[in-house]
Amino acid sequence: MKFKKYLKVLVAIIIVLSAVSSLIGMFSHNGNGQHVITSINGEKVILYGRGIYKNDSISVVAQGKAQDLVTIVLGIPMLIISMSVLRKDNLRGKLLLTGTLGYFLYTYMSYTFLWNFNYLFLVYVTIMSCSLFAFIMSIMEIDIHNIKNNFKDKLPNKLIGGFEIFIGIAIGMMWLGKIAQALKTGSAPNGLEHYTTLVIQGMDLGFVVPFAILSGILLIRENNYGYLMSSIIIIKGFSMFTTITVMMISMMLSGVAVSLIEIIIFSIANLVCVYLFIILLKSINVNRN
Repeated sequence: MKFKKYLKVLVAIIIVLSAVSSLIGMFSHNGNGQHVITSINGEKVILYGRGIYKNDSISVVAQGKAQDLVTIVLGIPMLIISMSVLRKDNLRGKLLLTGTLGYFLYTYMSYTFLWNFNYLFLVYVTIMSCSLFAFIMSIMEIDIHNIKNNFKDKLPNKLIGGFEIFIGIAIGMMWLGKIAQALKTGSAPNGLEHYTTLVIQGMDLGFVVPFAILSGILLIRENNYGYLMSSIIIIKGFSMFTTITVMMISMMLSGVAVSLIEIIIFSIANLVCVYLFIILLKSINVNRN
């Protein structure tokens, strides 16, 4: 493997820094507690007022702490497992590593651009940067032109591809509807609070939605790039949908209103993604590279 030693270093940095960042996010509590401010859009916003996230809203902090928990419980173990499997130099380890790095890249890109400035800012930037270059290197380790031959014939291409297309369209419609409503009324988007722009929506519409739809189309057509992209989106989707489920639970416990419909939809999507994640890994022929 051309980049194995570099990947080890980058992944080690990601593991250490994300563990530190997540633990501080979950357990730092210094501060005066909740207080209300008025945003530039005239919206009353309740700030958390404690710990590293003291200048962020109750809603966003509930989601962030849930994200930190998932990173500790799921994200970091997946990185460790994927690096362990990668030692055998097989495709399963490479794809697991690539998809997991996609989770860390997305997560810490959102932390870098969404959170109000705090003393972990450079930590977020470092993790984001390491995740990006490790993600690129892990893709370069994969023999894309031969990847289809490493999957068993029983892989349900249409099922996985159709799910990816559906998720891409559903997320796109959900966020476009939110933005269209704001453009129609000429007011700030609902839930913007005291933040300046829609970071998550921008990332999803710019990266996740087109990536999911394209990967689904290519997989259904049995294109080699479809196998690679679908593996990445399903593995990342497994971790991200789990995160969203935990986020909604955390928001409810924090007293933040959460739509019952959204809970049901994302919970079902999470279960489907877990199922497809298992099928995907089982369909990889471990005896080939």
